[in-house]
Amino acid sequence: MLCTDLSSDRQSYNYTWIADLRKLNVTQEHLLYLLNITTSYDDDDLDVGCYNCGGAVKSYSLLFRAVHGYVSLFLCVFGALANALNIAVLTRKDLAGSPINRILCGLALADLALMVEYTPFACYMYLTTSKKEEFSHVGAVYVLLHTYVSQVLHTTSIALTLVLAMWRYVVVKLPNSMHAICSDRRCTIAIKLSYLLPFIICSPTFLVFEILETRVVENGTVSTLYHLGLSTIARVNHELLYMIHLWTYAVIIKLLPCLILTVVTISLINALSEASERKAKRLPTQQQMARIRNMKLKKRMDRTSRIMIAVLLLFLATEFPQGILGLLSGILGRGFFRTCYNLFGELMDMLALLNASLNFVFYCCMSKQFRVAFGQLFKTQPSIIFKPSNILETFV
Repeated sequence: MLCTDLSSDRQSYNYTWIADLRKLNVTQEHLLYLLNITTSYDDDDLDVGCYNCGGAVKSYSLLFRAVHGYVSLFLCVFGALANALNIAVLTRKDLAGSPINRILCGLALADLALMVEYTPFACYMYLTTSKKEEFSHVGAVYVLLHTYVSQVLHTTSIALTLVLAMWRYVVVKLPNSMHAICSDRRCTIAIKLSYLLPFIICSPTFLVFEILETRVVENGTVSTLYHLGLSTIARVNHELLYMIHLWTYAVIIKLLPCLILTVVTISLINALSEASERKAKRLPTQQQMARIRNMKLKKRMDRTSRIMIAVLLLFLATEFPQGILGLLSGILGRGFFRTCYNLFGELMDMLALLNASLNFVFYCCMSKQFRVAFGQLFKTQPSIIFKPSNILETFV
């Protein structure tokens, strides 16, 4: 996944199937050529050093790859439906005006687009049973576009997740200044940048990869196979552009957001706890009713903290391994990428799809207002209007 999220350049060369290759009488040399994203390599490239990702790891990887198409298709269908419902709820008149709800809606839209984009790819790559036409020029163009589009959409989702976390932190930690800091104008700018910058950050994909041709002999006839590989410009100067692309992916797109979200989430949980304690001290705790209110408030805050921790852990489980493996690929070389990173590709795809699918569940667990607004979608009576327009202000 070199700077592409859902299978990236793993998908740029791992869309081959050995059975189909053997039908084409492809030699071992051509097989290695197609399965590795390069047009030339030497023995040093294949040096695996002191690491070994074969054996049981490879067996489990191949086993999971066999069911990945069905799992990912289920997640795409569920996630598309869930995010469509998120958008339907968050665009209601009584909710659409809140800046946080607008960020949540933008996040749901990016995740919905990701699910829609990945669905045909999952069917094309994993669920078709007939002989694939993966080496056609059209197929190679499709995989290249998928590599770029999926990366852009997932990076947009990451950016909006960070914006949401920091926005929420300001609301809780600096309540007196939140109207000045978290204005509608700044919210609009943050959402637009979250959608615009990934197109720029991920654009080197078209410089690093290009469609290559390999000619093989099939039953005495020369056939041309089209596939993705490192571009000419990416292979010059000891693959400098390729390495910049890799380190940008590992550090800026993956590891840095993980660090920021971890710090912000921990700070936000502490701020929620402090706010709960301040509110409890203002109540006359001598009265029994006040004590009950304090206990309910503490329960809501504890539940909210647990949900936020779950969101953080799911995000870290999705992004952190990709960043670490990408970083190791940069340090240890493409031999590590081919022998180790590639084995975890489908698993990381599944985690990314799962992460994009569960926001609806988290909102239902976290916000009473969201649940009520969701219920109003299927009722004909007038909607219940809440005073707070931000769904994250009405904790369960």
